[in-house]
This record gives sequence, structure tokens and C-alpha cells, in this order.
Amino acid sequence: MTVSSDIPSKNELRAAALARRDALSAEQRTSAARAIATLMPPLDITSSTIAGYAPIRSEIDPAPLMQSMAARGAALAMPAIAARNAALVFRAWKPGEALVRGVFGIAEPPATAAEVVPDIVLVPLAAFDRAGHRIGYGAGYYDRTLAQLRDSRPVTAIGLAFAAQEIPQVPALSHDVRLDYVLTEAGLFSFGK
Repeated sequence: MTVSSDIPSKNELRAAALARRDALSAEQRTSAARAIATLMPPLDITSSTIAGYAPIRSEIDPAPLMQSMAARGAALAMPAIAARNAALVFRAWKPGEALVRGVFGIAEPPATAAEVVPDIVLVPLAAFDRAGHRIGYGAGYYDRTLAQLRDSRPVTAIGLAFAAQEIPQVPALSHDVRLDYVLTEAGLFSFGK
């Protein structure tokens, strides 16, 4: 006998949130990316290293936010996939510097760029809830990475998303790492430290 459940799975929630994200117009995407650049959490970022990401698919573009952070004294970095099922590594990066295609075709700094440890990580996501939980793409890279980083020092995780990606509740598991903040074009959500 099978038990029916009305609770959607992570895969179903991910697919629905990504469909809403994909439906946004180019103008909505550009406007949202500019809006999040003005909504920085109340953090002192001077002399901090902030890891962004190169957007894939229909992810919100973190470039305006990253440029704003760099203008306020932050050093920037980008993630790189060193190995499957491993934590990400972060390499120093400045706006305008060339990126190369890494694993999965995702843009990242070249292997010759200095490895750094970020103080703040900007996290792409498929869906989020107001408890600070996120759904990624299912490979676990950011959960592994944030857990590893937080084992040795405090690291702030800021999810970046469109408001359309919010869902009522993420079915979080024990290995899922909570975000400290989520930035959308509609506002800043804080989940405490």
C-alpha cells in the first residue's frame, strides 16, 4: 500500500520556482539585479572577501551588487568546481577580468587566480522560504561548501533570488545549510545568525 502525500517534493518545488523565474522578462531581470544592489544587508564589508557567481540559466545577475560591494572596499572572488561532490573553491576576481569555462560549462576564474576564503558568499538558488532554507539544483555544492567554511570560521551566506522564487516552505533536510539573508528585488529577508 502506498501513502499519498499532498506535500510537494523538492524536485516539484524546484521545477515550479524555476518556471516562474524563467517566465520573467529581460527588463524584469535587469531591474531586479539593479534593485538588489541597493539592498545590502547591514554588514561591514570593508576589507571583506565576497564570493559572487557567474549566473547560469535564468539566475539573477549578481554583477551590480558585486560592483557595489567592491566600490565599498570589498575584495571579490568567484567559485570554481574543483571536483565533483566536493566543496567549491574560491578564486580572487575583479570586474572585467576574464573568466574561463569550468566544469558544467560554468564561467569561473582561471586556475592561476589566487585561492581565497570568503567572508560572505552570494548564493544562487532555485527557491527559498522565509526560514532561510533554499533549494538549489540538487548537486549539494553550496551546502557542502558553506558547511565546510563554517566549520573553521563565521561565514555569511546571502541568497540572491527573484521574489517569484519564494515558496511557503522548503522541505529542509539535516544536511541543508541555512542562509543568513535573502535579497530579492522586493526586499531583504534576514534569518539571524
